[in-house]
Amino acid sequence: MYPEIDRTDRAIIKALQENARLSNVELSHKVNLSASACLRRVANLEKNGVISGYHAELGHQQLGYDVIILVQVALDGQSAKILEEFEKAVLTIPNLMTCFFMAGGQDYILRIAAKDVSDYGEIHRHYLSALPHVRSIESNFVLRTLMTRGLPVALI
Repeated sequence: MYPEIDRTDRAIIKALQENARLSNVELSHKVNLSASACLRRVANLEKNGVISGYHAELGHQQLGYDVIILVQVALDGQSAKILEEFEKAVLTIPNLMTCFFMAGGQDYILRIAAKDVSDYGEIHRHYLSALPHVRSIESNFVLRTLMTRGLPVALI
């Protein structure tokens, strides 16, 4: 069962998605609540898993990772053993940012950061080509990120 999310909870979620570093007092002013009521609501959203964490969004280019690659992987099968062995191995890739298990033509989509194309070549050589049960790998280089965001509050 899903937790009850009202207009005030939506306002809290929206404000925290825009700036998770708001103090409780700042947040309470933004959503027109007392500080104690705001703190209780945030704690309840966390307890119910609506808010699952707080993260810093890093500028990958400022850290020397100029290339983001979306890698589509098809496996030889989808038995529990094959999936478990692949997932255990893929989590060892140090440049892995995201790994999605998919329905459709590909089994997994990976998001990988690399310093440049040559660096990605090394990641491919040492990690991707060593993954178990892989039938095919297709690499797609991100040219530009138009936007990233959390779940739109209008959907909540």
